[in-house]
Amino acid sequence: MAGGRRAAYLRIAAFAATVAVAFAIASATGSLPSADDVREWGDGLGPLAPVLFVGLFVALNFLVTWPILAGAAGVVFGTAVGTAVSLAGVTLAAVAQMAIARYLAGPAVGRLLPARVARFEAFLERRGLVAALYSRIIPALPWGAVNYGAGLTRVRFRELALGTLIGAPPKVFAYVALGGSLTDLGSTEAKAAVGVLLAAAAVGLVIARRQVLAERPG
Repeated sequence: MAGGRRAAYLRIAAFAATVAVAFAIASATGSLPSADDVREWGDGLGPLAPVLFVGLFVALNFLVTWPILAGAAGVVFGTAVGTAVSLAGVTLAAVAQMAIARYLAGPAVGRLLPARVARFEAFLERRGLVAALYSRIIPALPWGAVNYGAGLTRVRFRELALGTLIGAPPKVFAYVALGGSLTDLGSTEAKAAVGVLLAAAAVGLVIARRQVLAERPG
């Protein structure tokens, strides 16, 4: 068992190192696409642009945080289409990242998380959909870490996907709207986006507090 766990840790570490090196090279060479590059790319694709952008979103989300990609979607497609595209992107990216972590963990799935977070793991496995939903609402909780962490547990893929689809829209809309309003941050749309982010943060803090109290031993 110890040997299997050690091998799983090594596989995860190797993957993380590969991603880190790829990101460092891309940053040093300036090869990551700018918003202008993405806009020009989208303009030349016509009706296929939203579909292809989702694939690009999923791939780049291994290297670039999703709010930046959502903002780019707002630049390229506007708020309505950009929100739909970005929601599809974050959902598929979540499933992809979870799948990679689960594959790298191999037979050690469910045994890799430290003992001090065993109760959190139990909560994830007992209430996977609710946990995934909360993770998309609670502020300052990195979605990528949640996605990879879920892959180390026995949470079902459909629970993470559905939790993302239900919990992510407010934040996704906000970042898409902000991206599309970069040239006019005083616009009604930009103010609405900031308001949505603040409201989502407030709701997330309330949910986090209630869940902590609920999980606390009596």
